[in-house]
Amino acid sequence: MKIINTENLNPKSLKPLEREWVYNGLDCCVTYEVLDQLLPQLGPQTKKTYDFSQELQGPVLDMRLRGVKVDMAARARAIEEYYKVQGRRESNLLRIASEGYGYSGFEWTSTACLRTMFYDICRIPEVKSKEGRVTVNRDALEKLEAYPIALPIIIGMKELRDIKKRIEVLRTEVDTDNRIRTAYNIAGTTTGRFSSSFSEFGTGGNLQNIEEFLRQIFIADDGMKLANFDAEQGESRIIGAIEWNLFHDGKYLDTCEMGDLHTQVAIMCEPKLPWTGDPDKDRKLAEQPYYRHHDLRKLCKSIGHGSNYGGKPQTLNSMYKIDIPAIAAFQAKYFKLFPAHQRWHNWVEEQIKAHGKLVTLTGRLRHFFGRRDDDKVIRQALDYDPQGSLSDIVNRGMINVWKADICQLLMQNHDSIVVQYPQEKEDEIVPKIIKLLECPIKLQHGRTLMIPYGAKTGWNWGEFSKSNPDGLQKYKPGDQRTRQPKVHILDRKFR
Repeated sequence: MKIINTENLNPKSLKPLEREWVYNGLDCCVTYEVLDQLLPQLGPQTKKTYDFSQELQGPVLDMRLRGVKVDMAARARAIEEYYKVQGRRESNLLRIASEGYGYSGFEWTSTACLRTMFYDICRIPEVKSKEGRVTVNRDALEKLEAYPIALPIIIGMKELRDIKKRIEVLRTEVDTDNRIRTAYNIAGTTTGRFSSSFSEFGTGGNLQNIEEFLRQIFIADDGMKLANFDAEQGESRIIGAIEWNLFHDGKYLDTCEMGDLHTQVAIMCEPKLPWTGDPDKDRKLAEQPYYRHHDLRKLCKSIGHGSNYGGKPQTLNSMYKIDIPAIAAFQAKYFKLFPAHQRWHNWVEEQIKAHGKLVTLTGRLRHFFGRRDDDKVIRQALDYDPQGSLSDIVNRGMINVWKADICQLLMQNHDSIVVQYPQEKEDEIVPKIIKLLECPIKLQHGRTLMIPYGAKTGWNWGEFSKSNPDGLQKYKPGDQRTRQPKVHILDRKFR
């Protein structure tokens, strides 16, 4: 080992690699000096959070080193197909611009072209940024959607942007062993959730927000099988637990524990519908068309979730494209069914204004340093406990699974984890993992919160379908499926 004396050191005399050594060493030393100053300042709550974060380093490092195997053939096919779709959609949009609007040479990626299209050709009133500049940013496009003349262009642009984003995800750099890795940051957010980004080698990226239809390319290793364990209605159950502790009101938590929360809310909101009492039949009824293209269950899920966090009709209208009167009518029924929601909202606002801090159900303390009467700060405070507590519960279960050493951790996705295990041991391992994930939280008045997990198994991370027989489907003992044979890129016929 080479020892470098940094005293009176001239950086120019060092080789590039030696400069990296010095930089890394100084970085570690300064961090250690800061630690000595910070540790005495920790209280019982913050010390508990710090110790928990340290405990997470083992499983997180394991996931970062292992990564997830990528089906390179499926990846190549998907990229090829998306480029074809992109070409067709782009051609259609340019034809619409040329023949429908008389704008030849339109480029949908050009800000100048978009300004010309919307403000000069369509003659829509200019949308300006906070600084007073004419803009066609994301917020501006949402406002421009209100003008029918702009819709064909905006819809086409959105489709192309989605396709472009999917291609970028698929083209994420994969390591030489055909595995994709992500760098999980244990302290990356204020809520306790992980953030993720490029690996230490500049490859990979954020695996926590991969869209469902891109997940098929992530596969189990040879001889292994994947399982996804998802905390069911986790944030909703925590909101119910908070309301139980604060107000001894268990109606929302009781509804969560009855099974399918969103169908139950649909039954409560529309009691005159011909409900049967059979969970499967009632869910099918709740999924019938109810409002425009929305079914009743979806509406209850979307608006209910937004309402839980203090969403106003105007805000939810921009998120879900549901008319404001319909949202207001739903919220009137919803808050009448669960009055503790608004009591909790008011309590959080009072706590922030009076103290500027909150402690979650799992004991995580956070100070809010923004203006205490700012709506944005209040919304952050409403998000904090459900998201922070669920992260702690999921991560505690993940630590239990990692310590048991009965499977390999692959990914953590906020309210779920993905693992792989020898496929012949599925019926032995999956029930054990479900048990290890259970993390009971003691509540007031002798009650206990237990968040259940749903398990899905398969050989790739996508959902099971006829076109994806290796995908994830709900775990049932004795799965008779077998893994489909591999298809290599060179196995395809050239046309």
